[in-house]
Amino acid sequence: MTKSLTLVLLISGLLLSGCYNAHITTGDTPSNQTVDRPWASGWLYGLVPPSVTNVAQECTNGVARVETKLSFLNMVANMLTFGLYAPMHITVTCSAASAELPEGTHYLDLASDMDIDDALQHTITEAAIMSRDNQAPVYIRMK
Repeated sequence: MTKSLTLVLLISGLLLSGCYNAHITTGDTPSNQTVDRPWASGWLYGLVPPSVTNVAQECTNGVARVETKLSFLNMVANMLTFGLYAPMHITVTCSAASAELPEGTHYLDLASDMDIDDALQHTITEAAIMSRDNQAPVYIRMK
């Protein structure tokens, strides 16, 4: 009986320990704002992943980190449906606001009234001339 109890405890410990997770970071500075999707629906043991989580409305400065994991309850739902329904917990951390250029900094906006190749050439040429004249760096903003 001791061996069977040990085996049951070992198997239970393996099944209940740790949950699968993955982290993706973009290198941006994270903010305190997160978007949480605890039951993103996947199907067939995850072969059909959850639909794309669009967070553009919530994360106006972009995304700093995405974490996907299978919580204990997600795994229970997966087991109860024999893998047909495979939910996943997705947490998106938004990026912090980017630093604004200090007052007095020289910058140019990329010209938008011409095709992209001409706009790049024109704006870079203007930035080089402005930098030479002011003896300071010039930033090009692409909007």
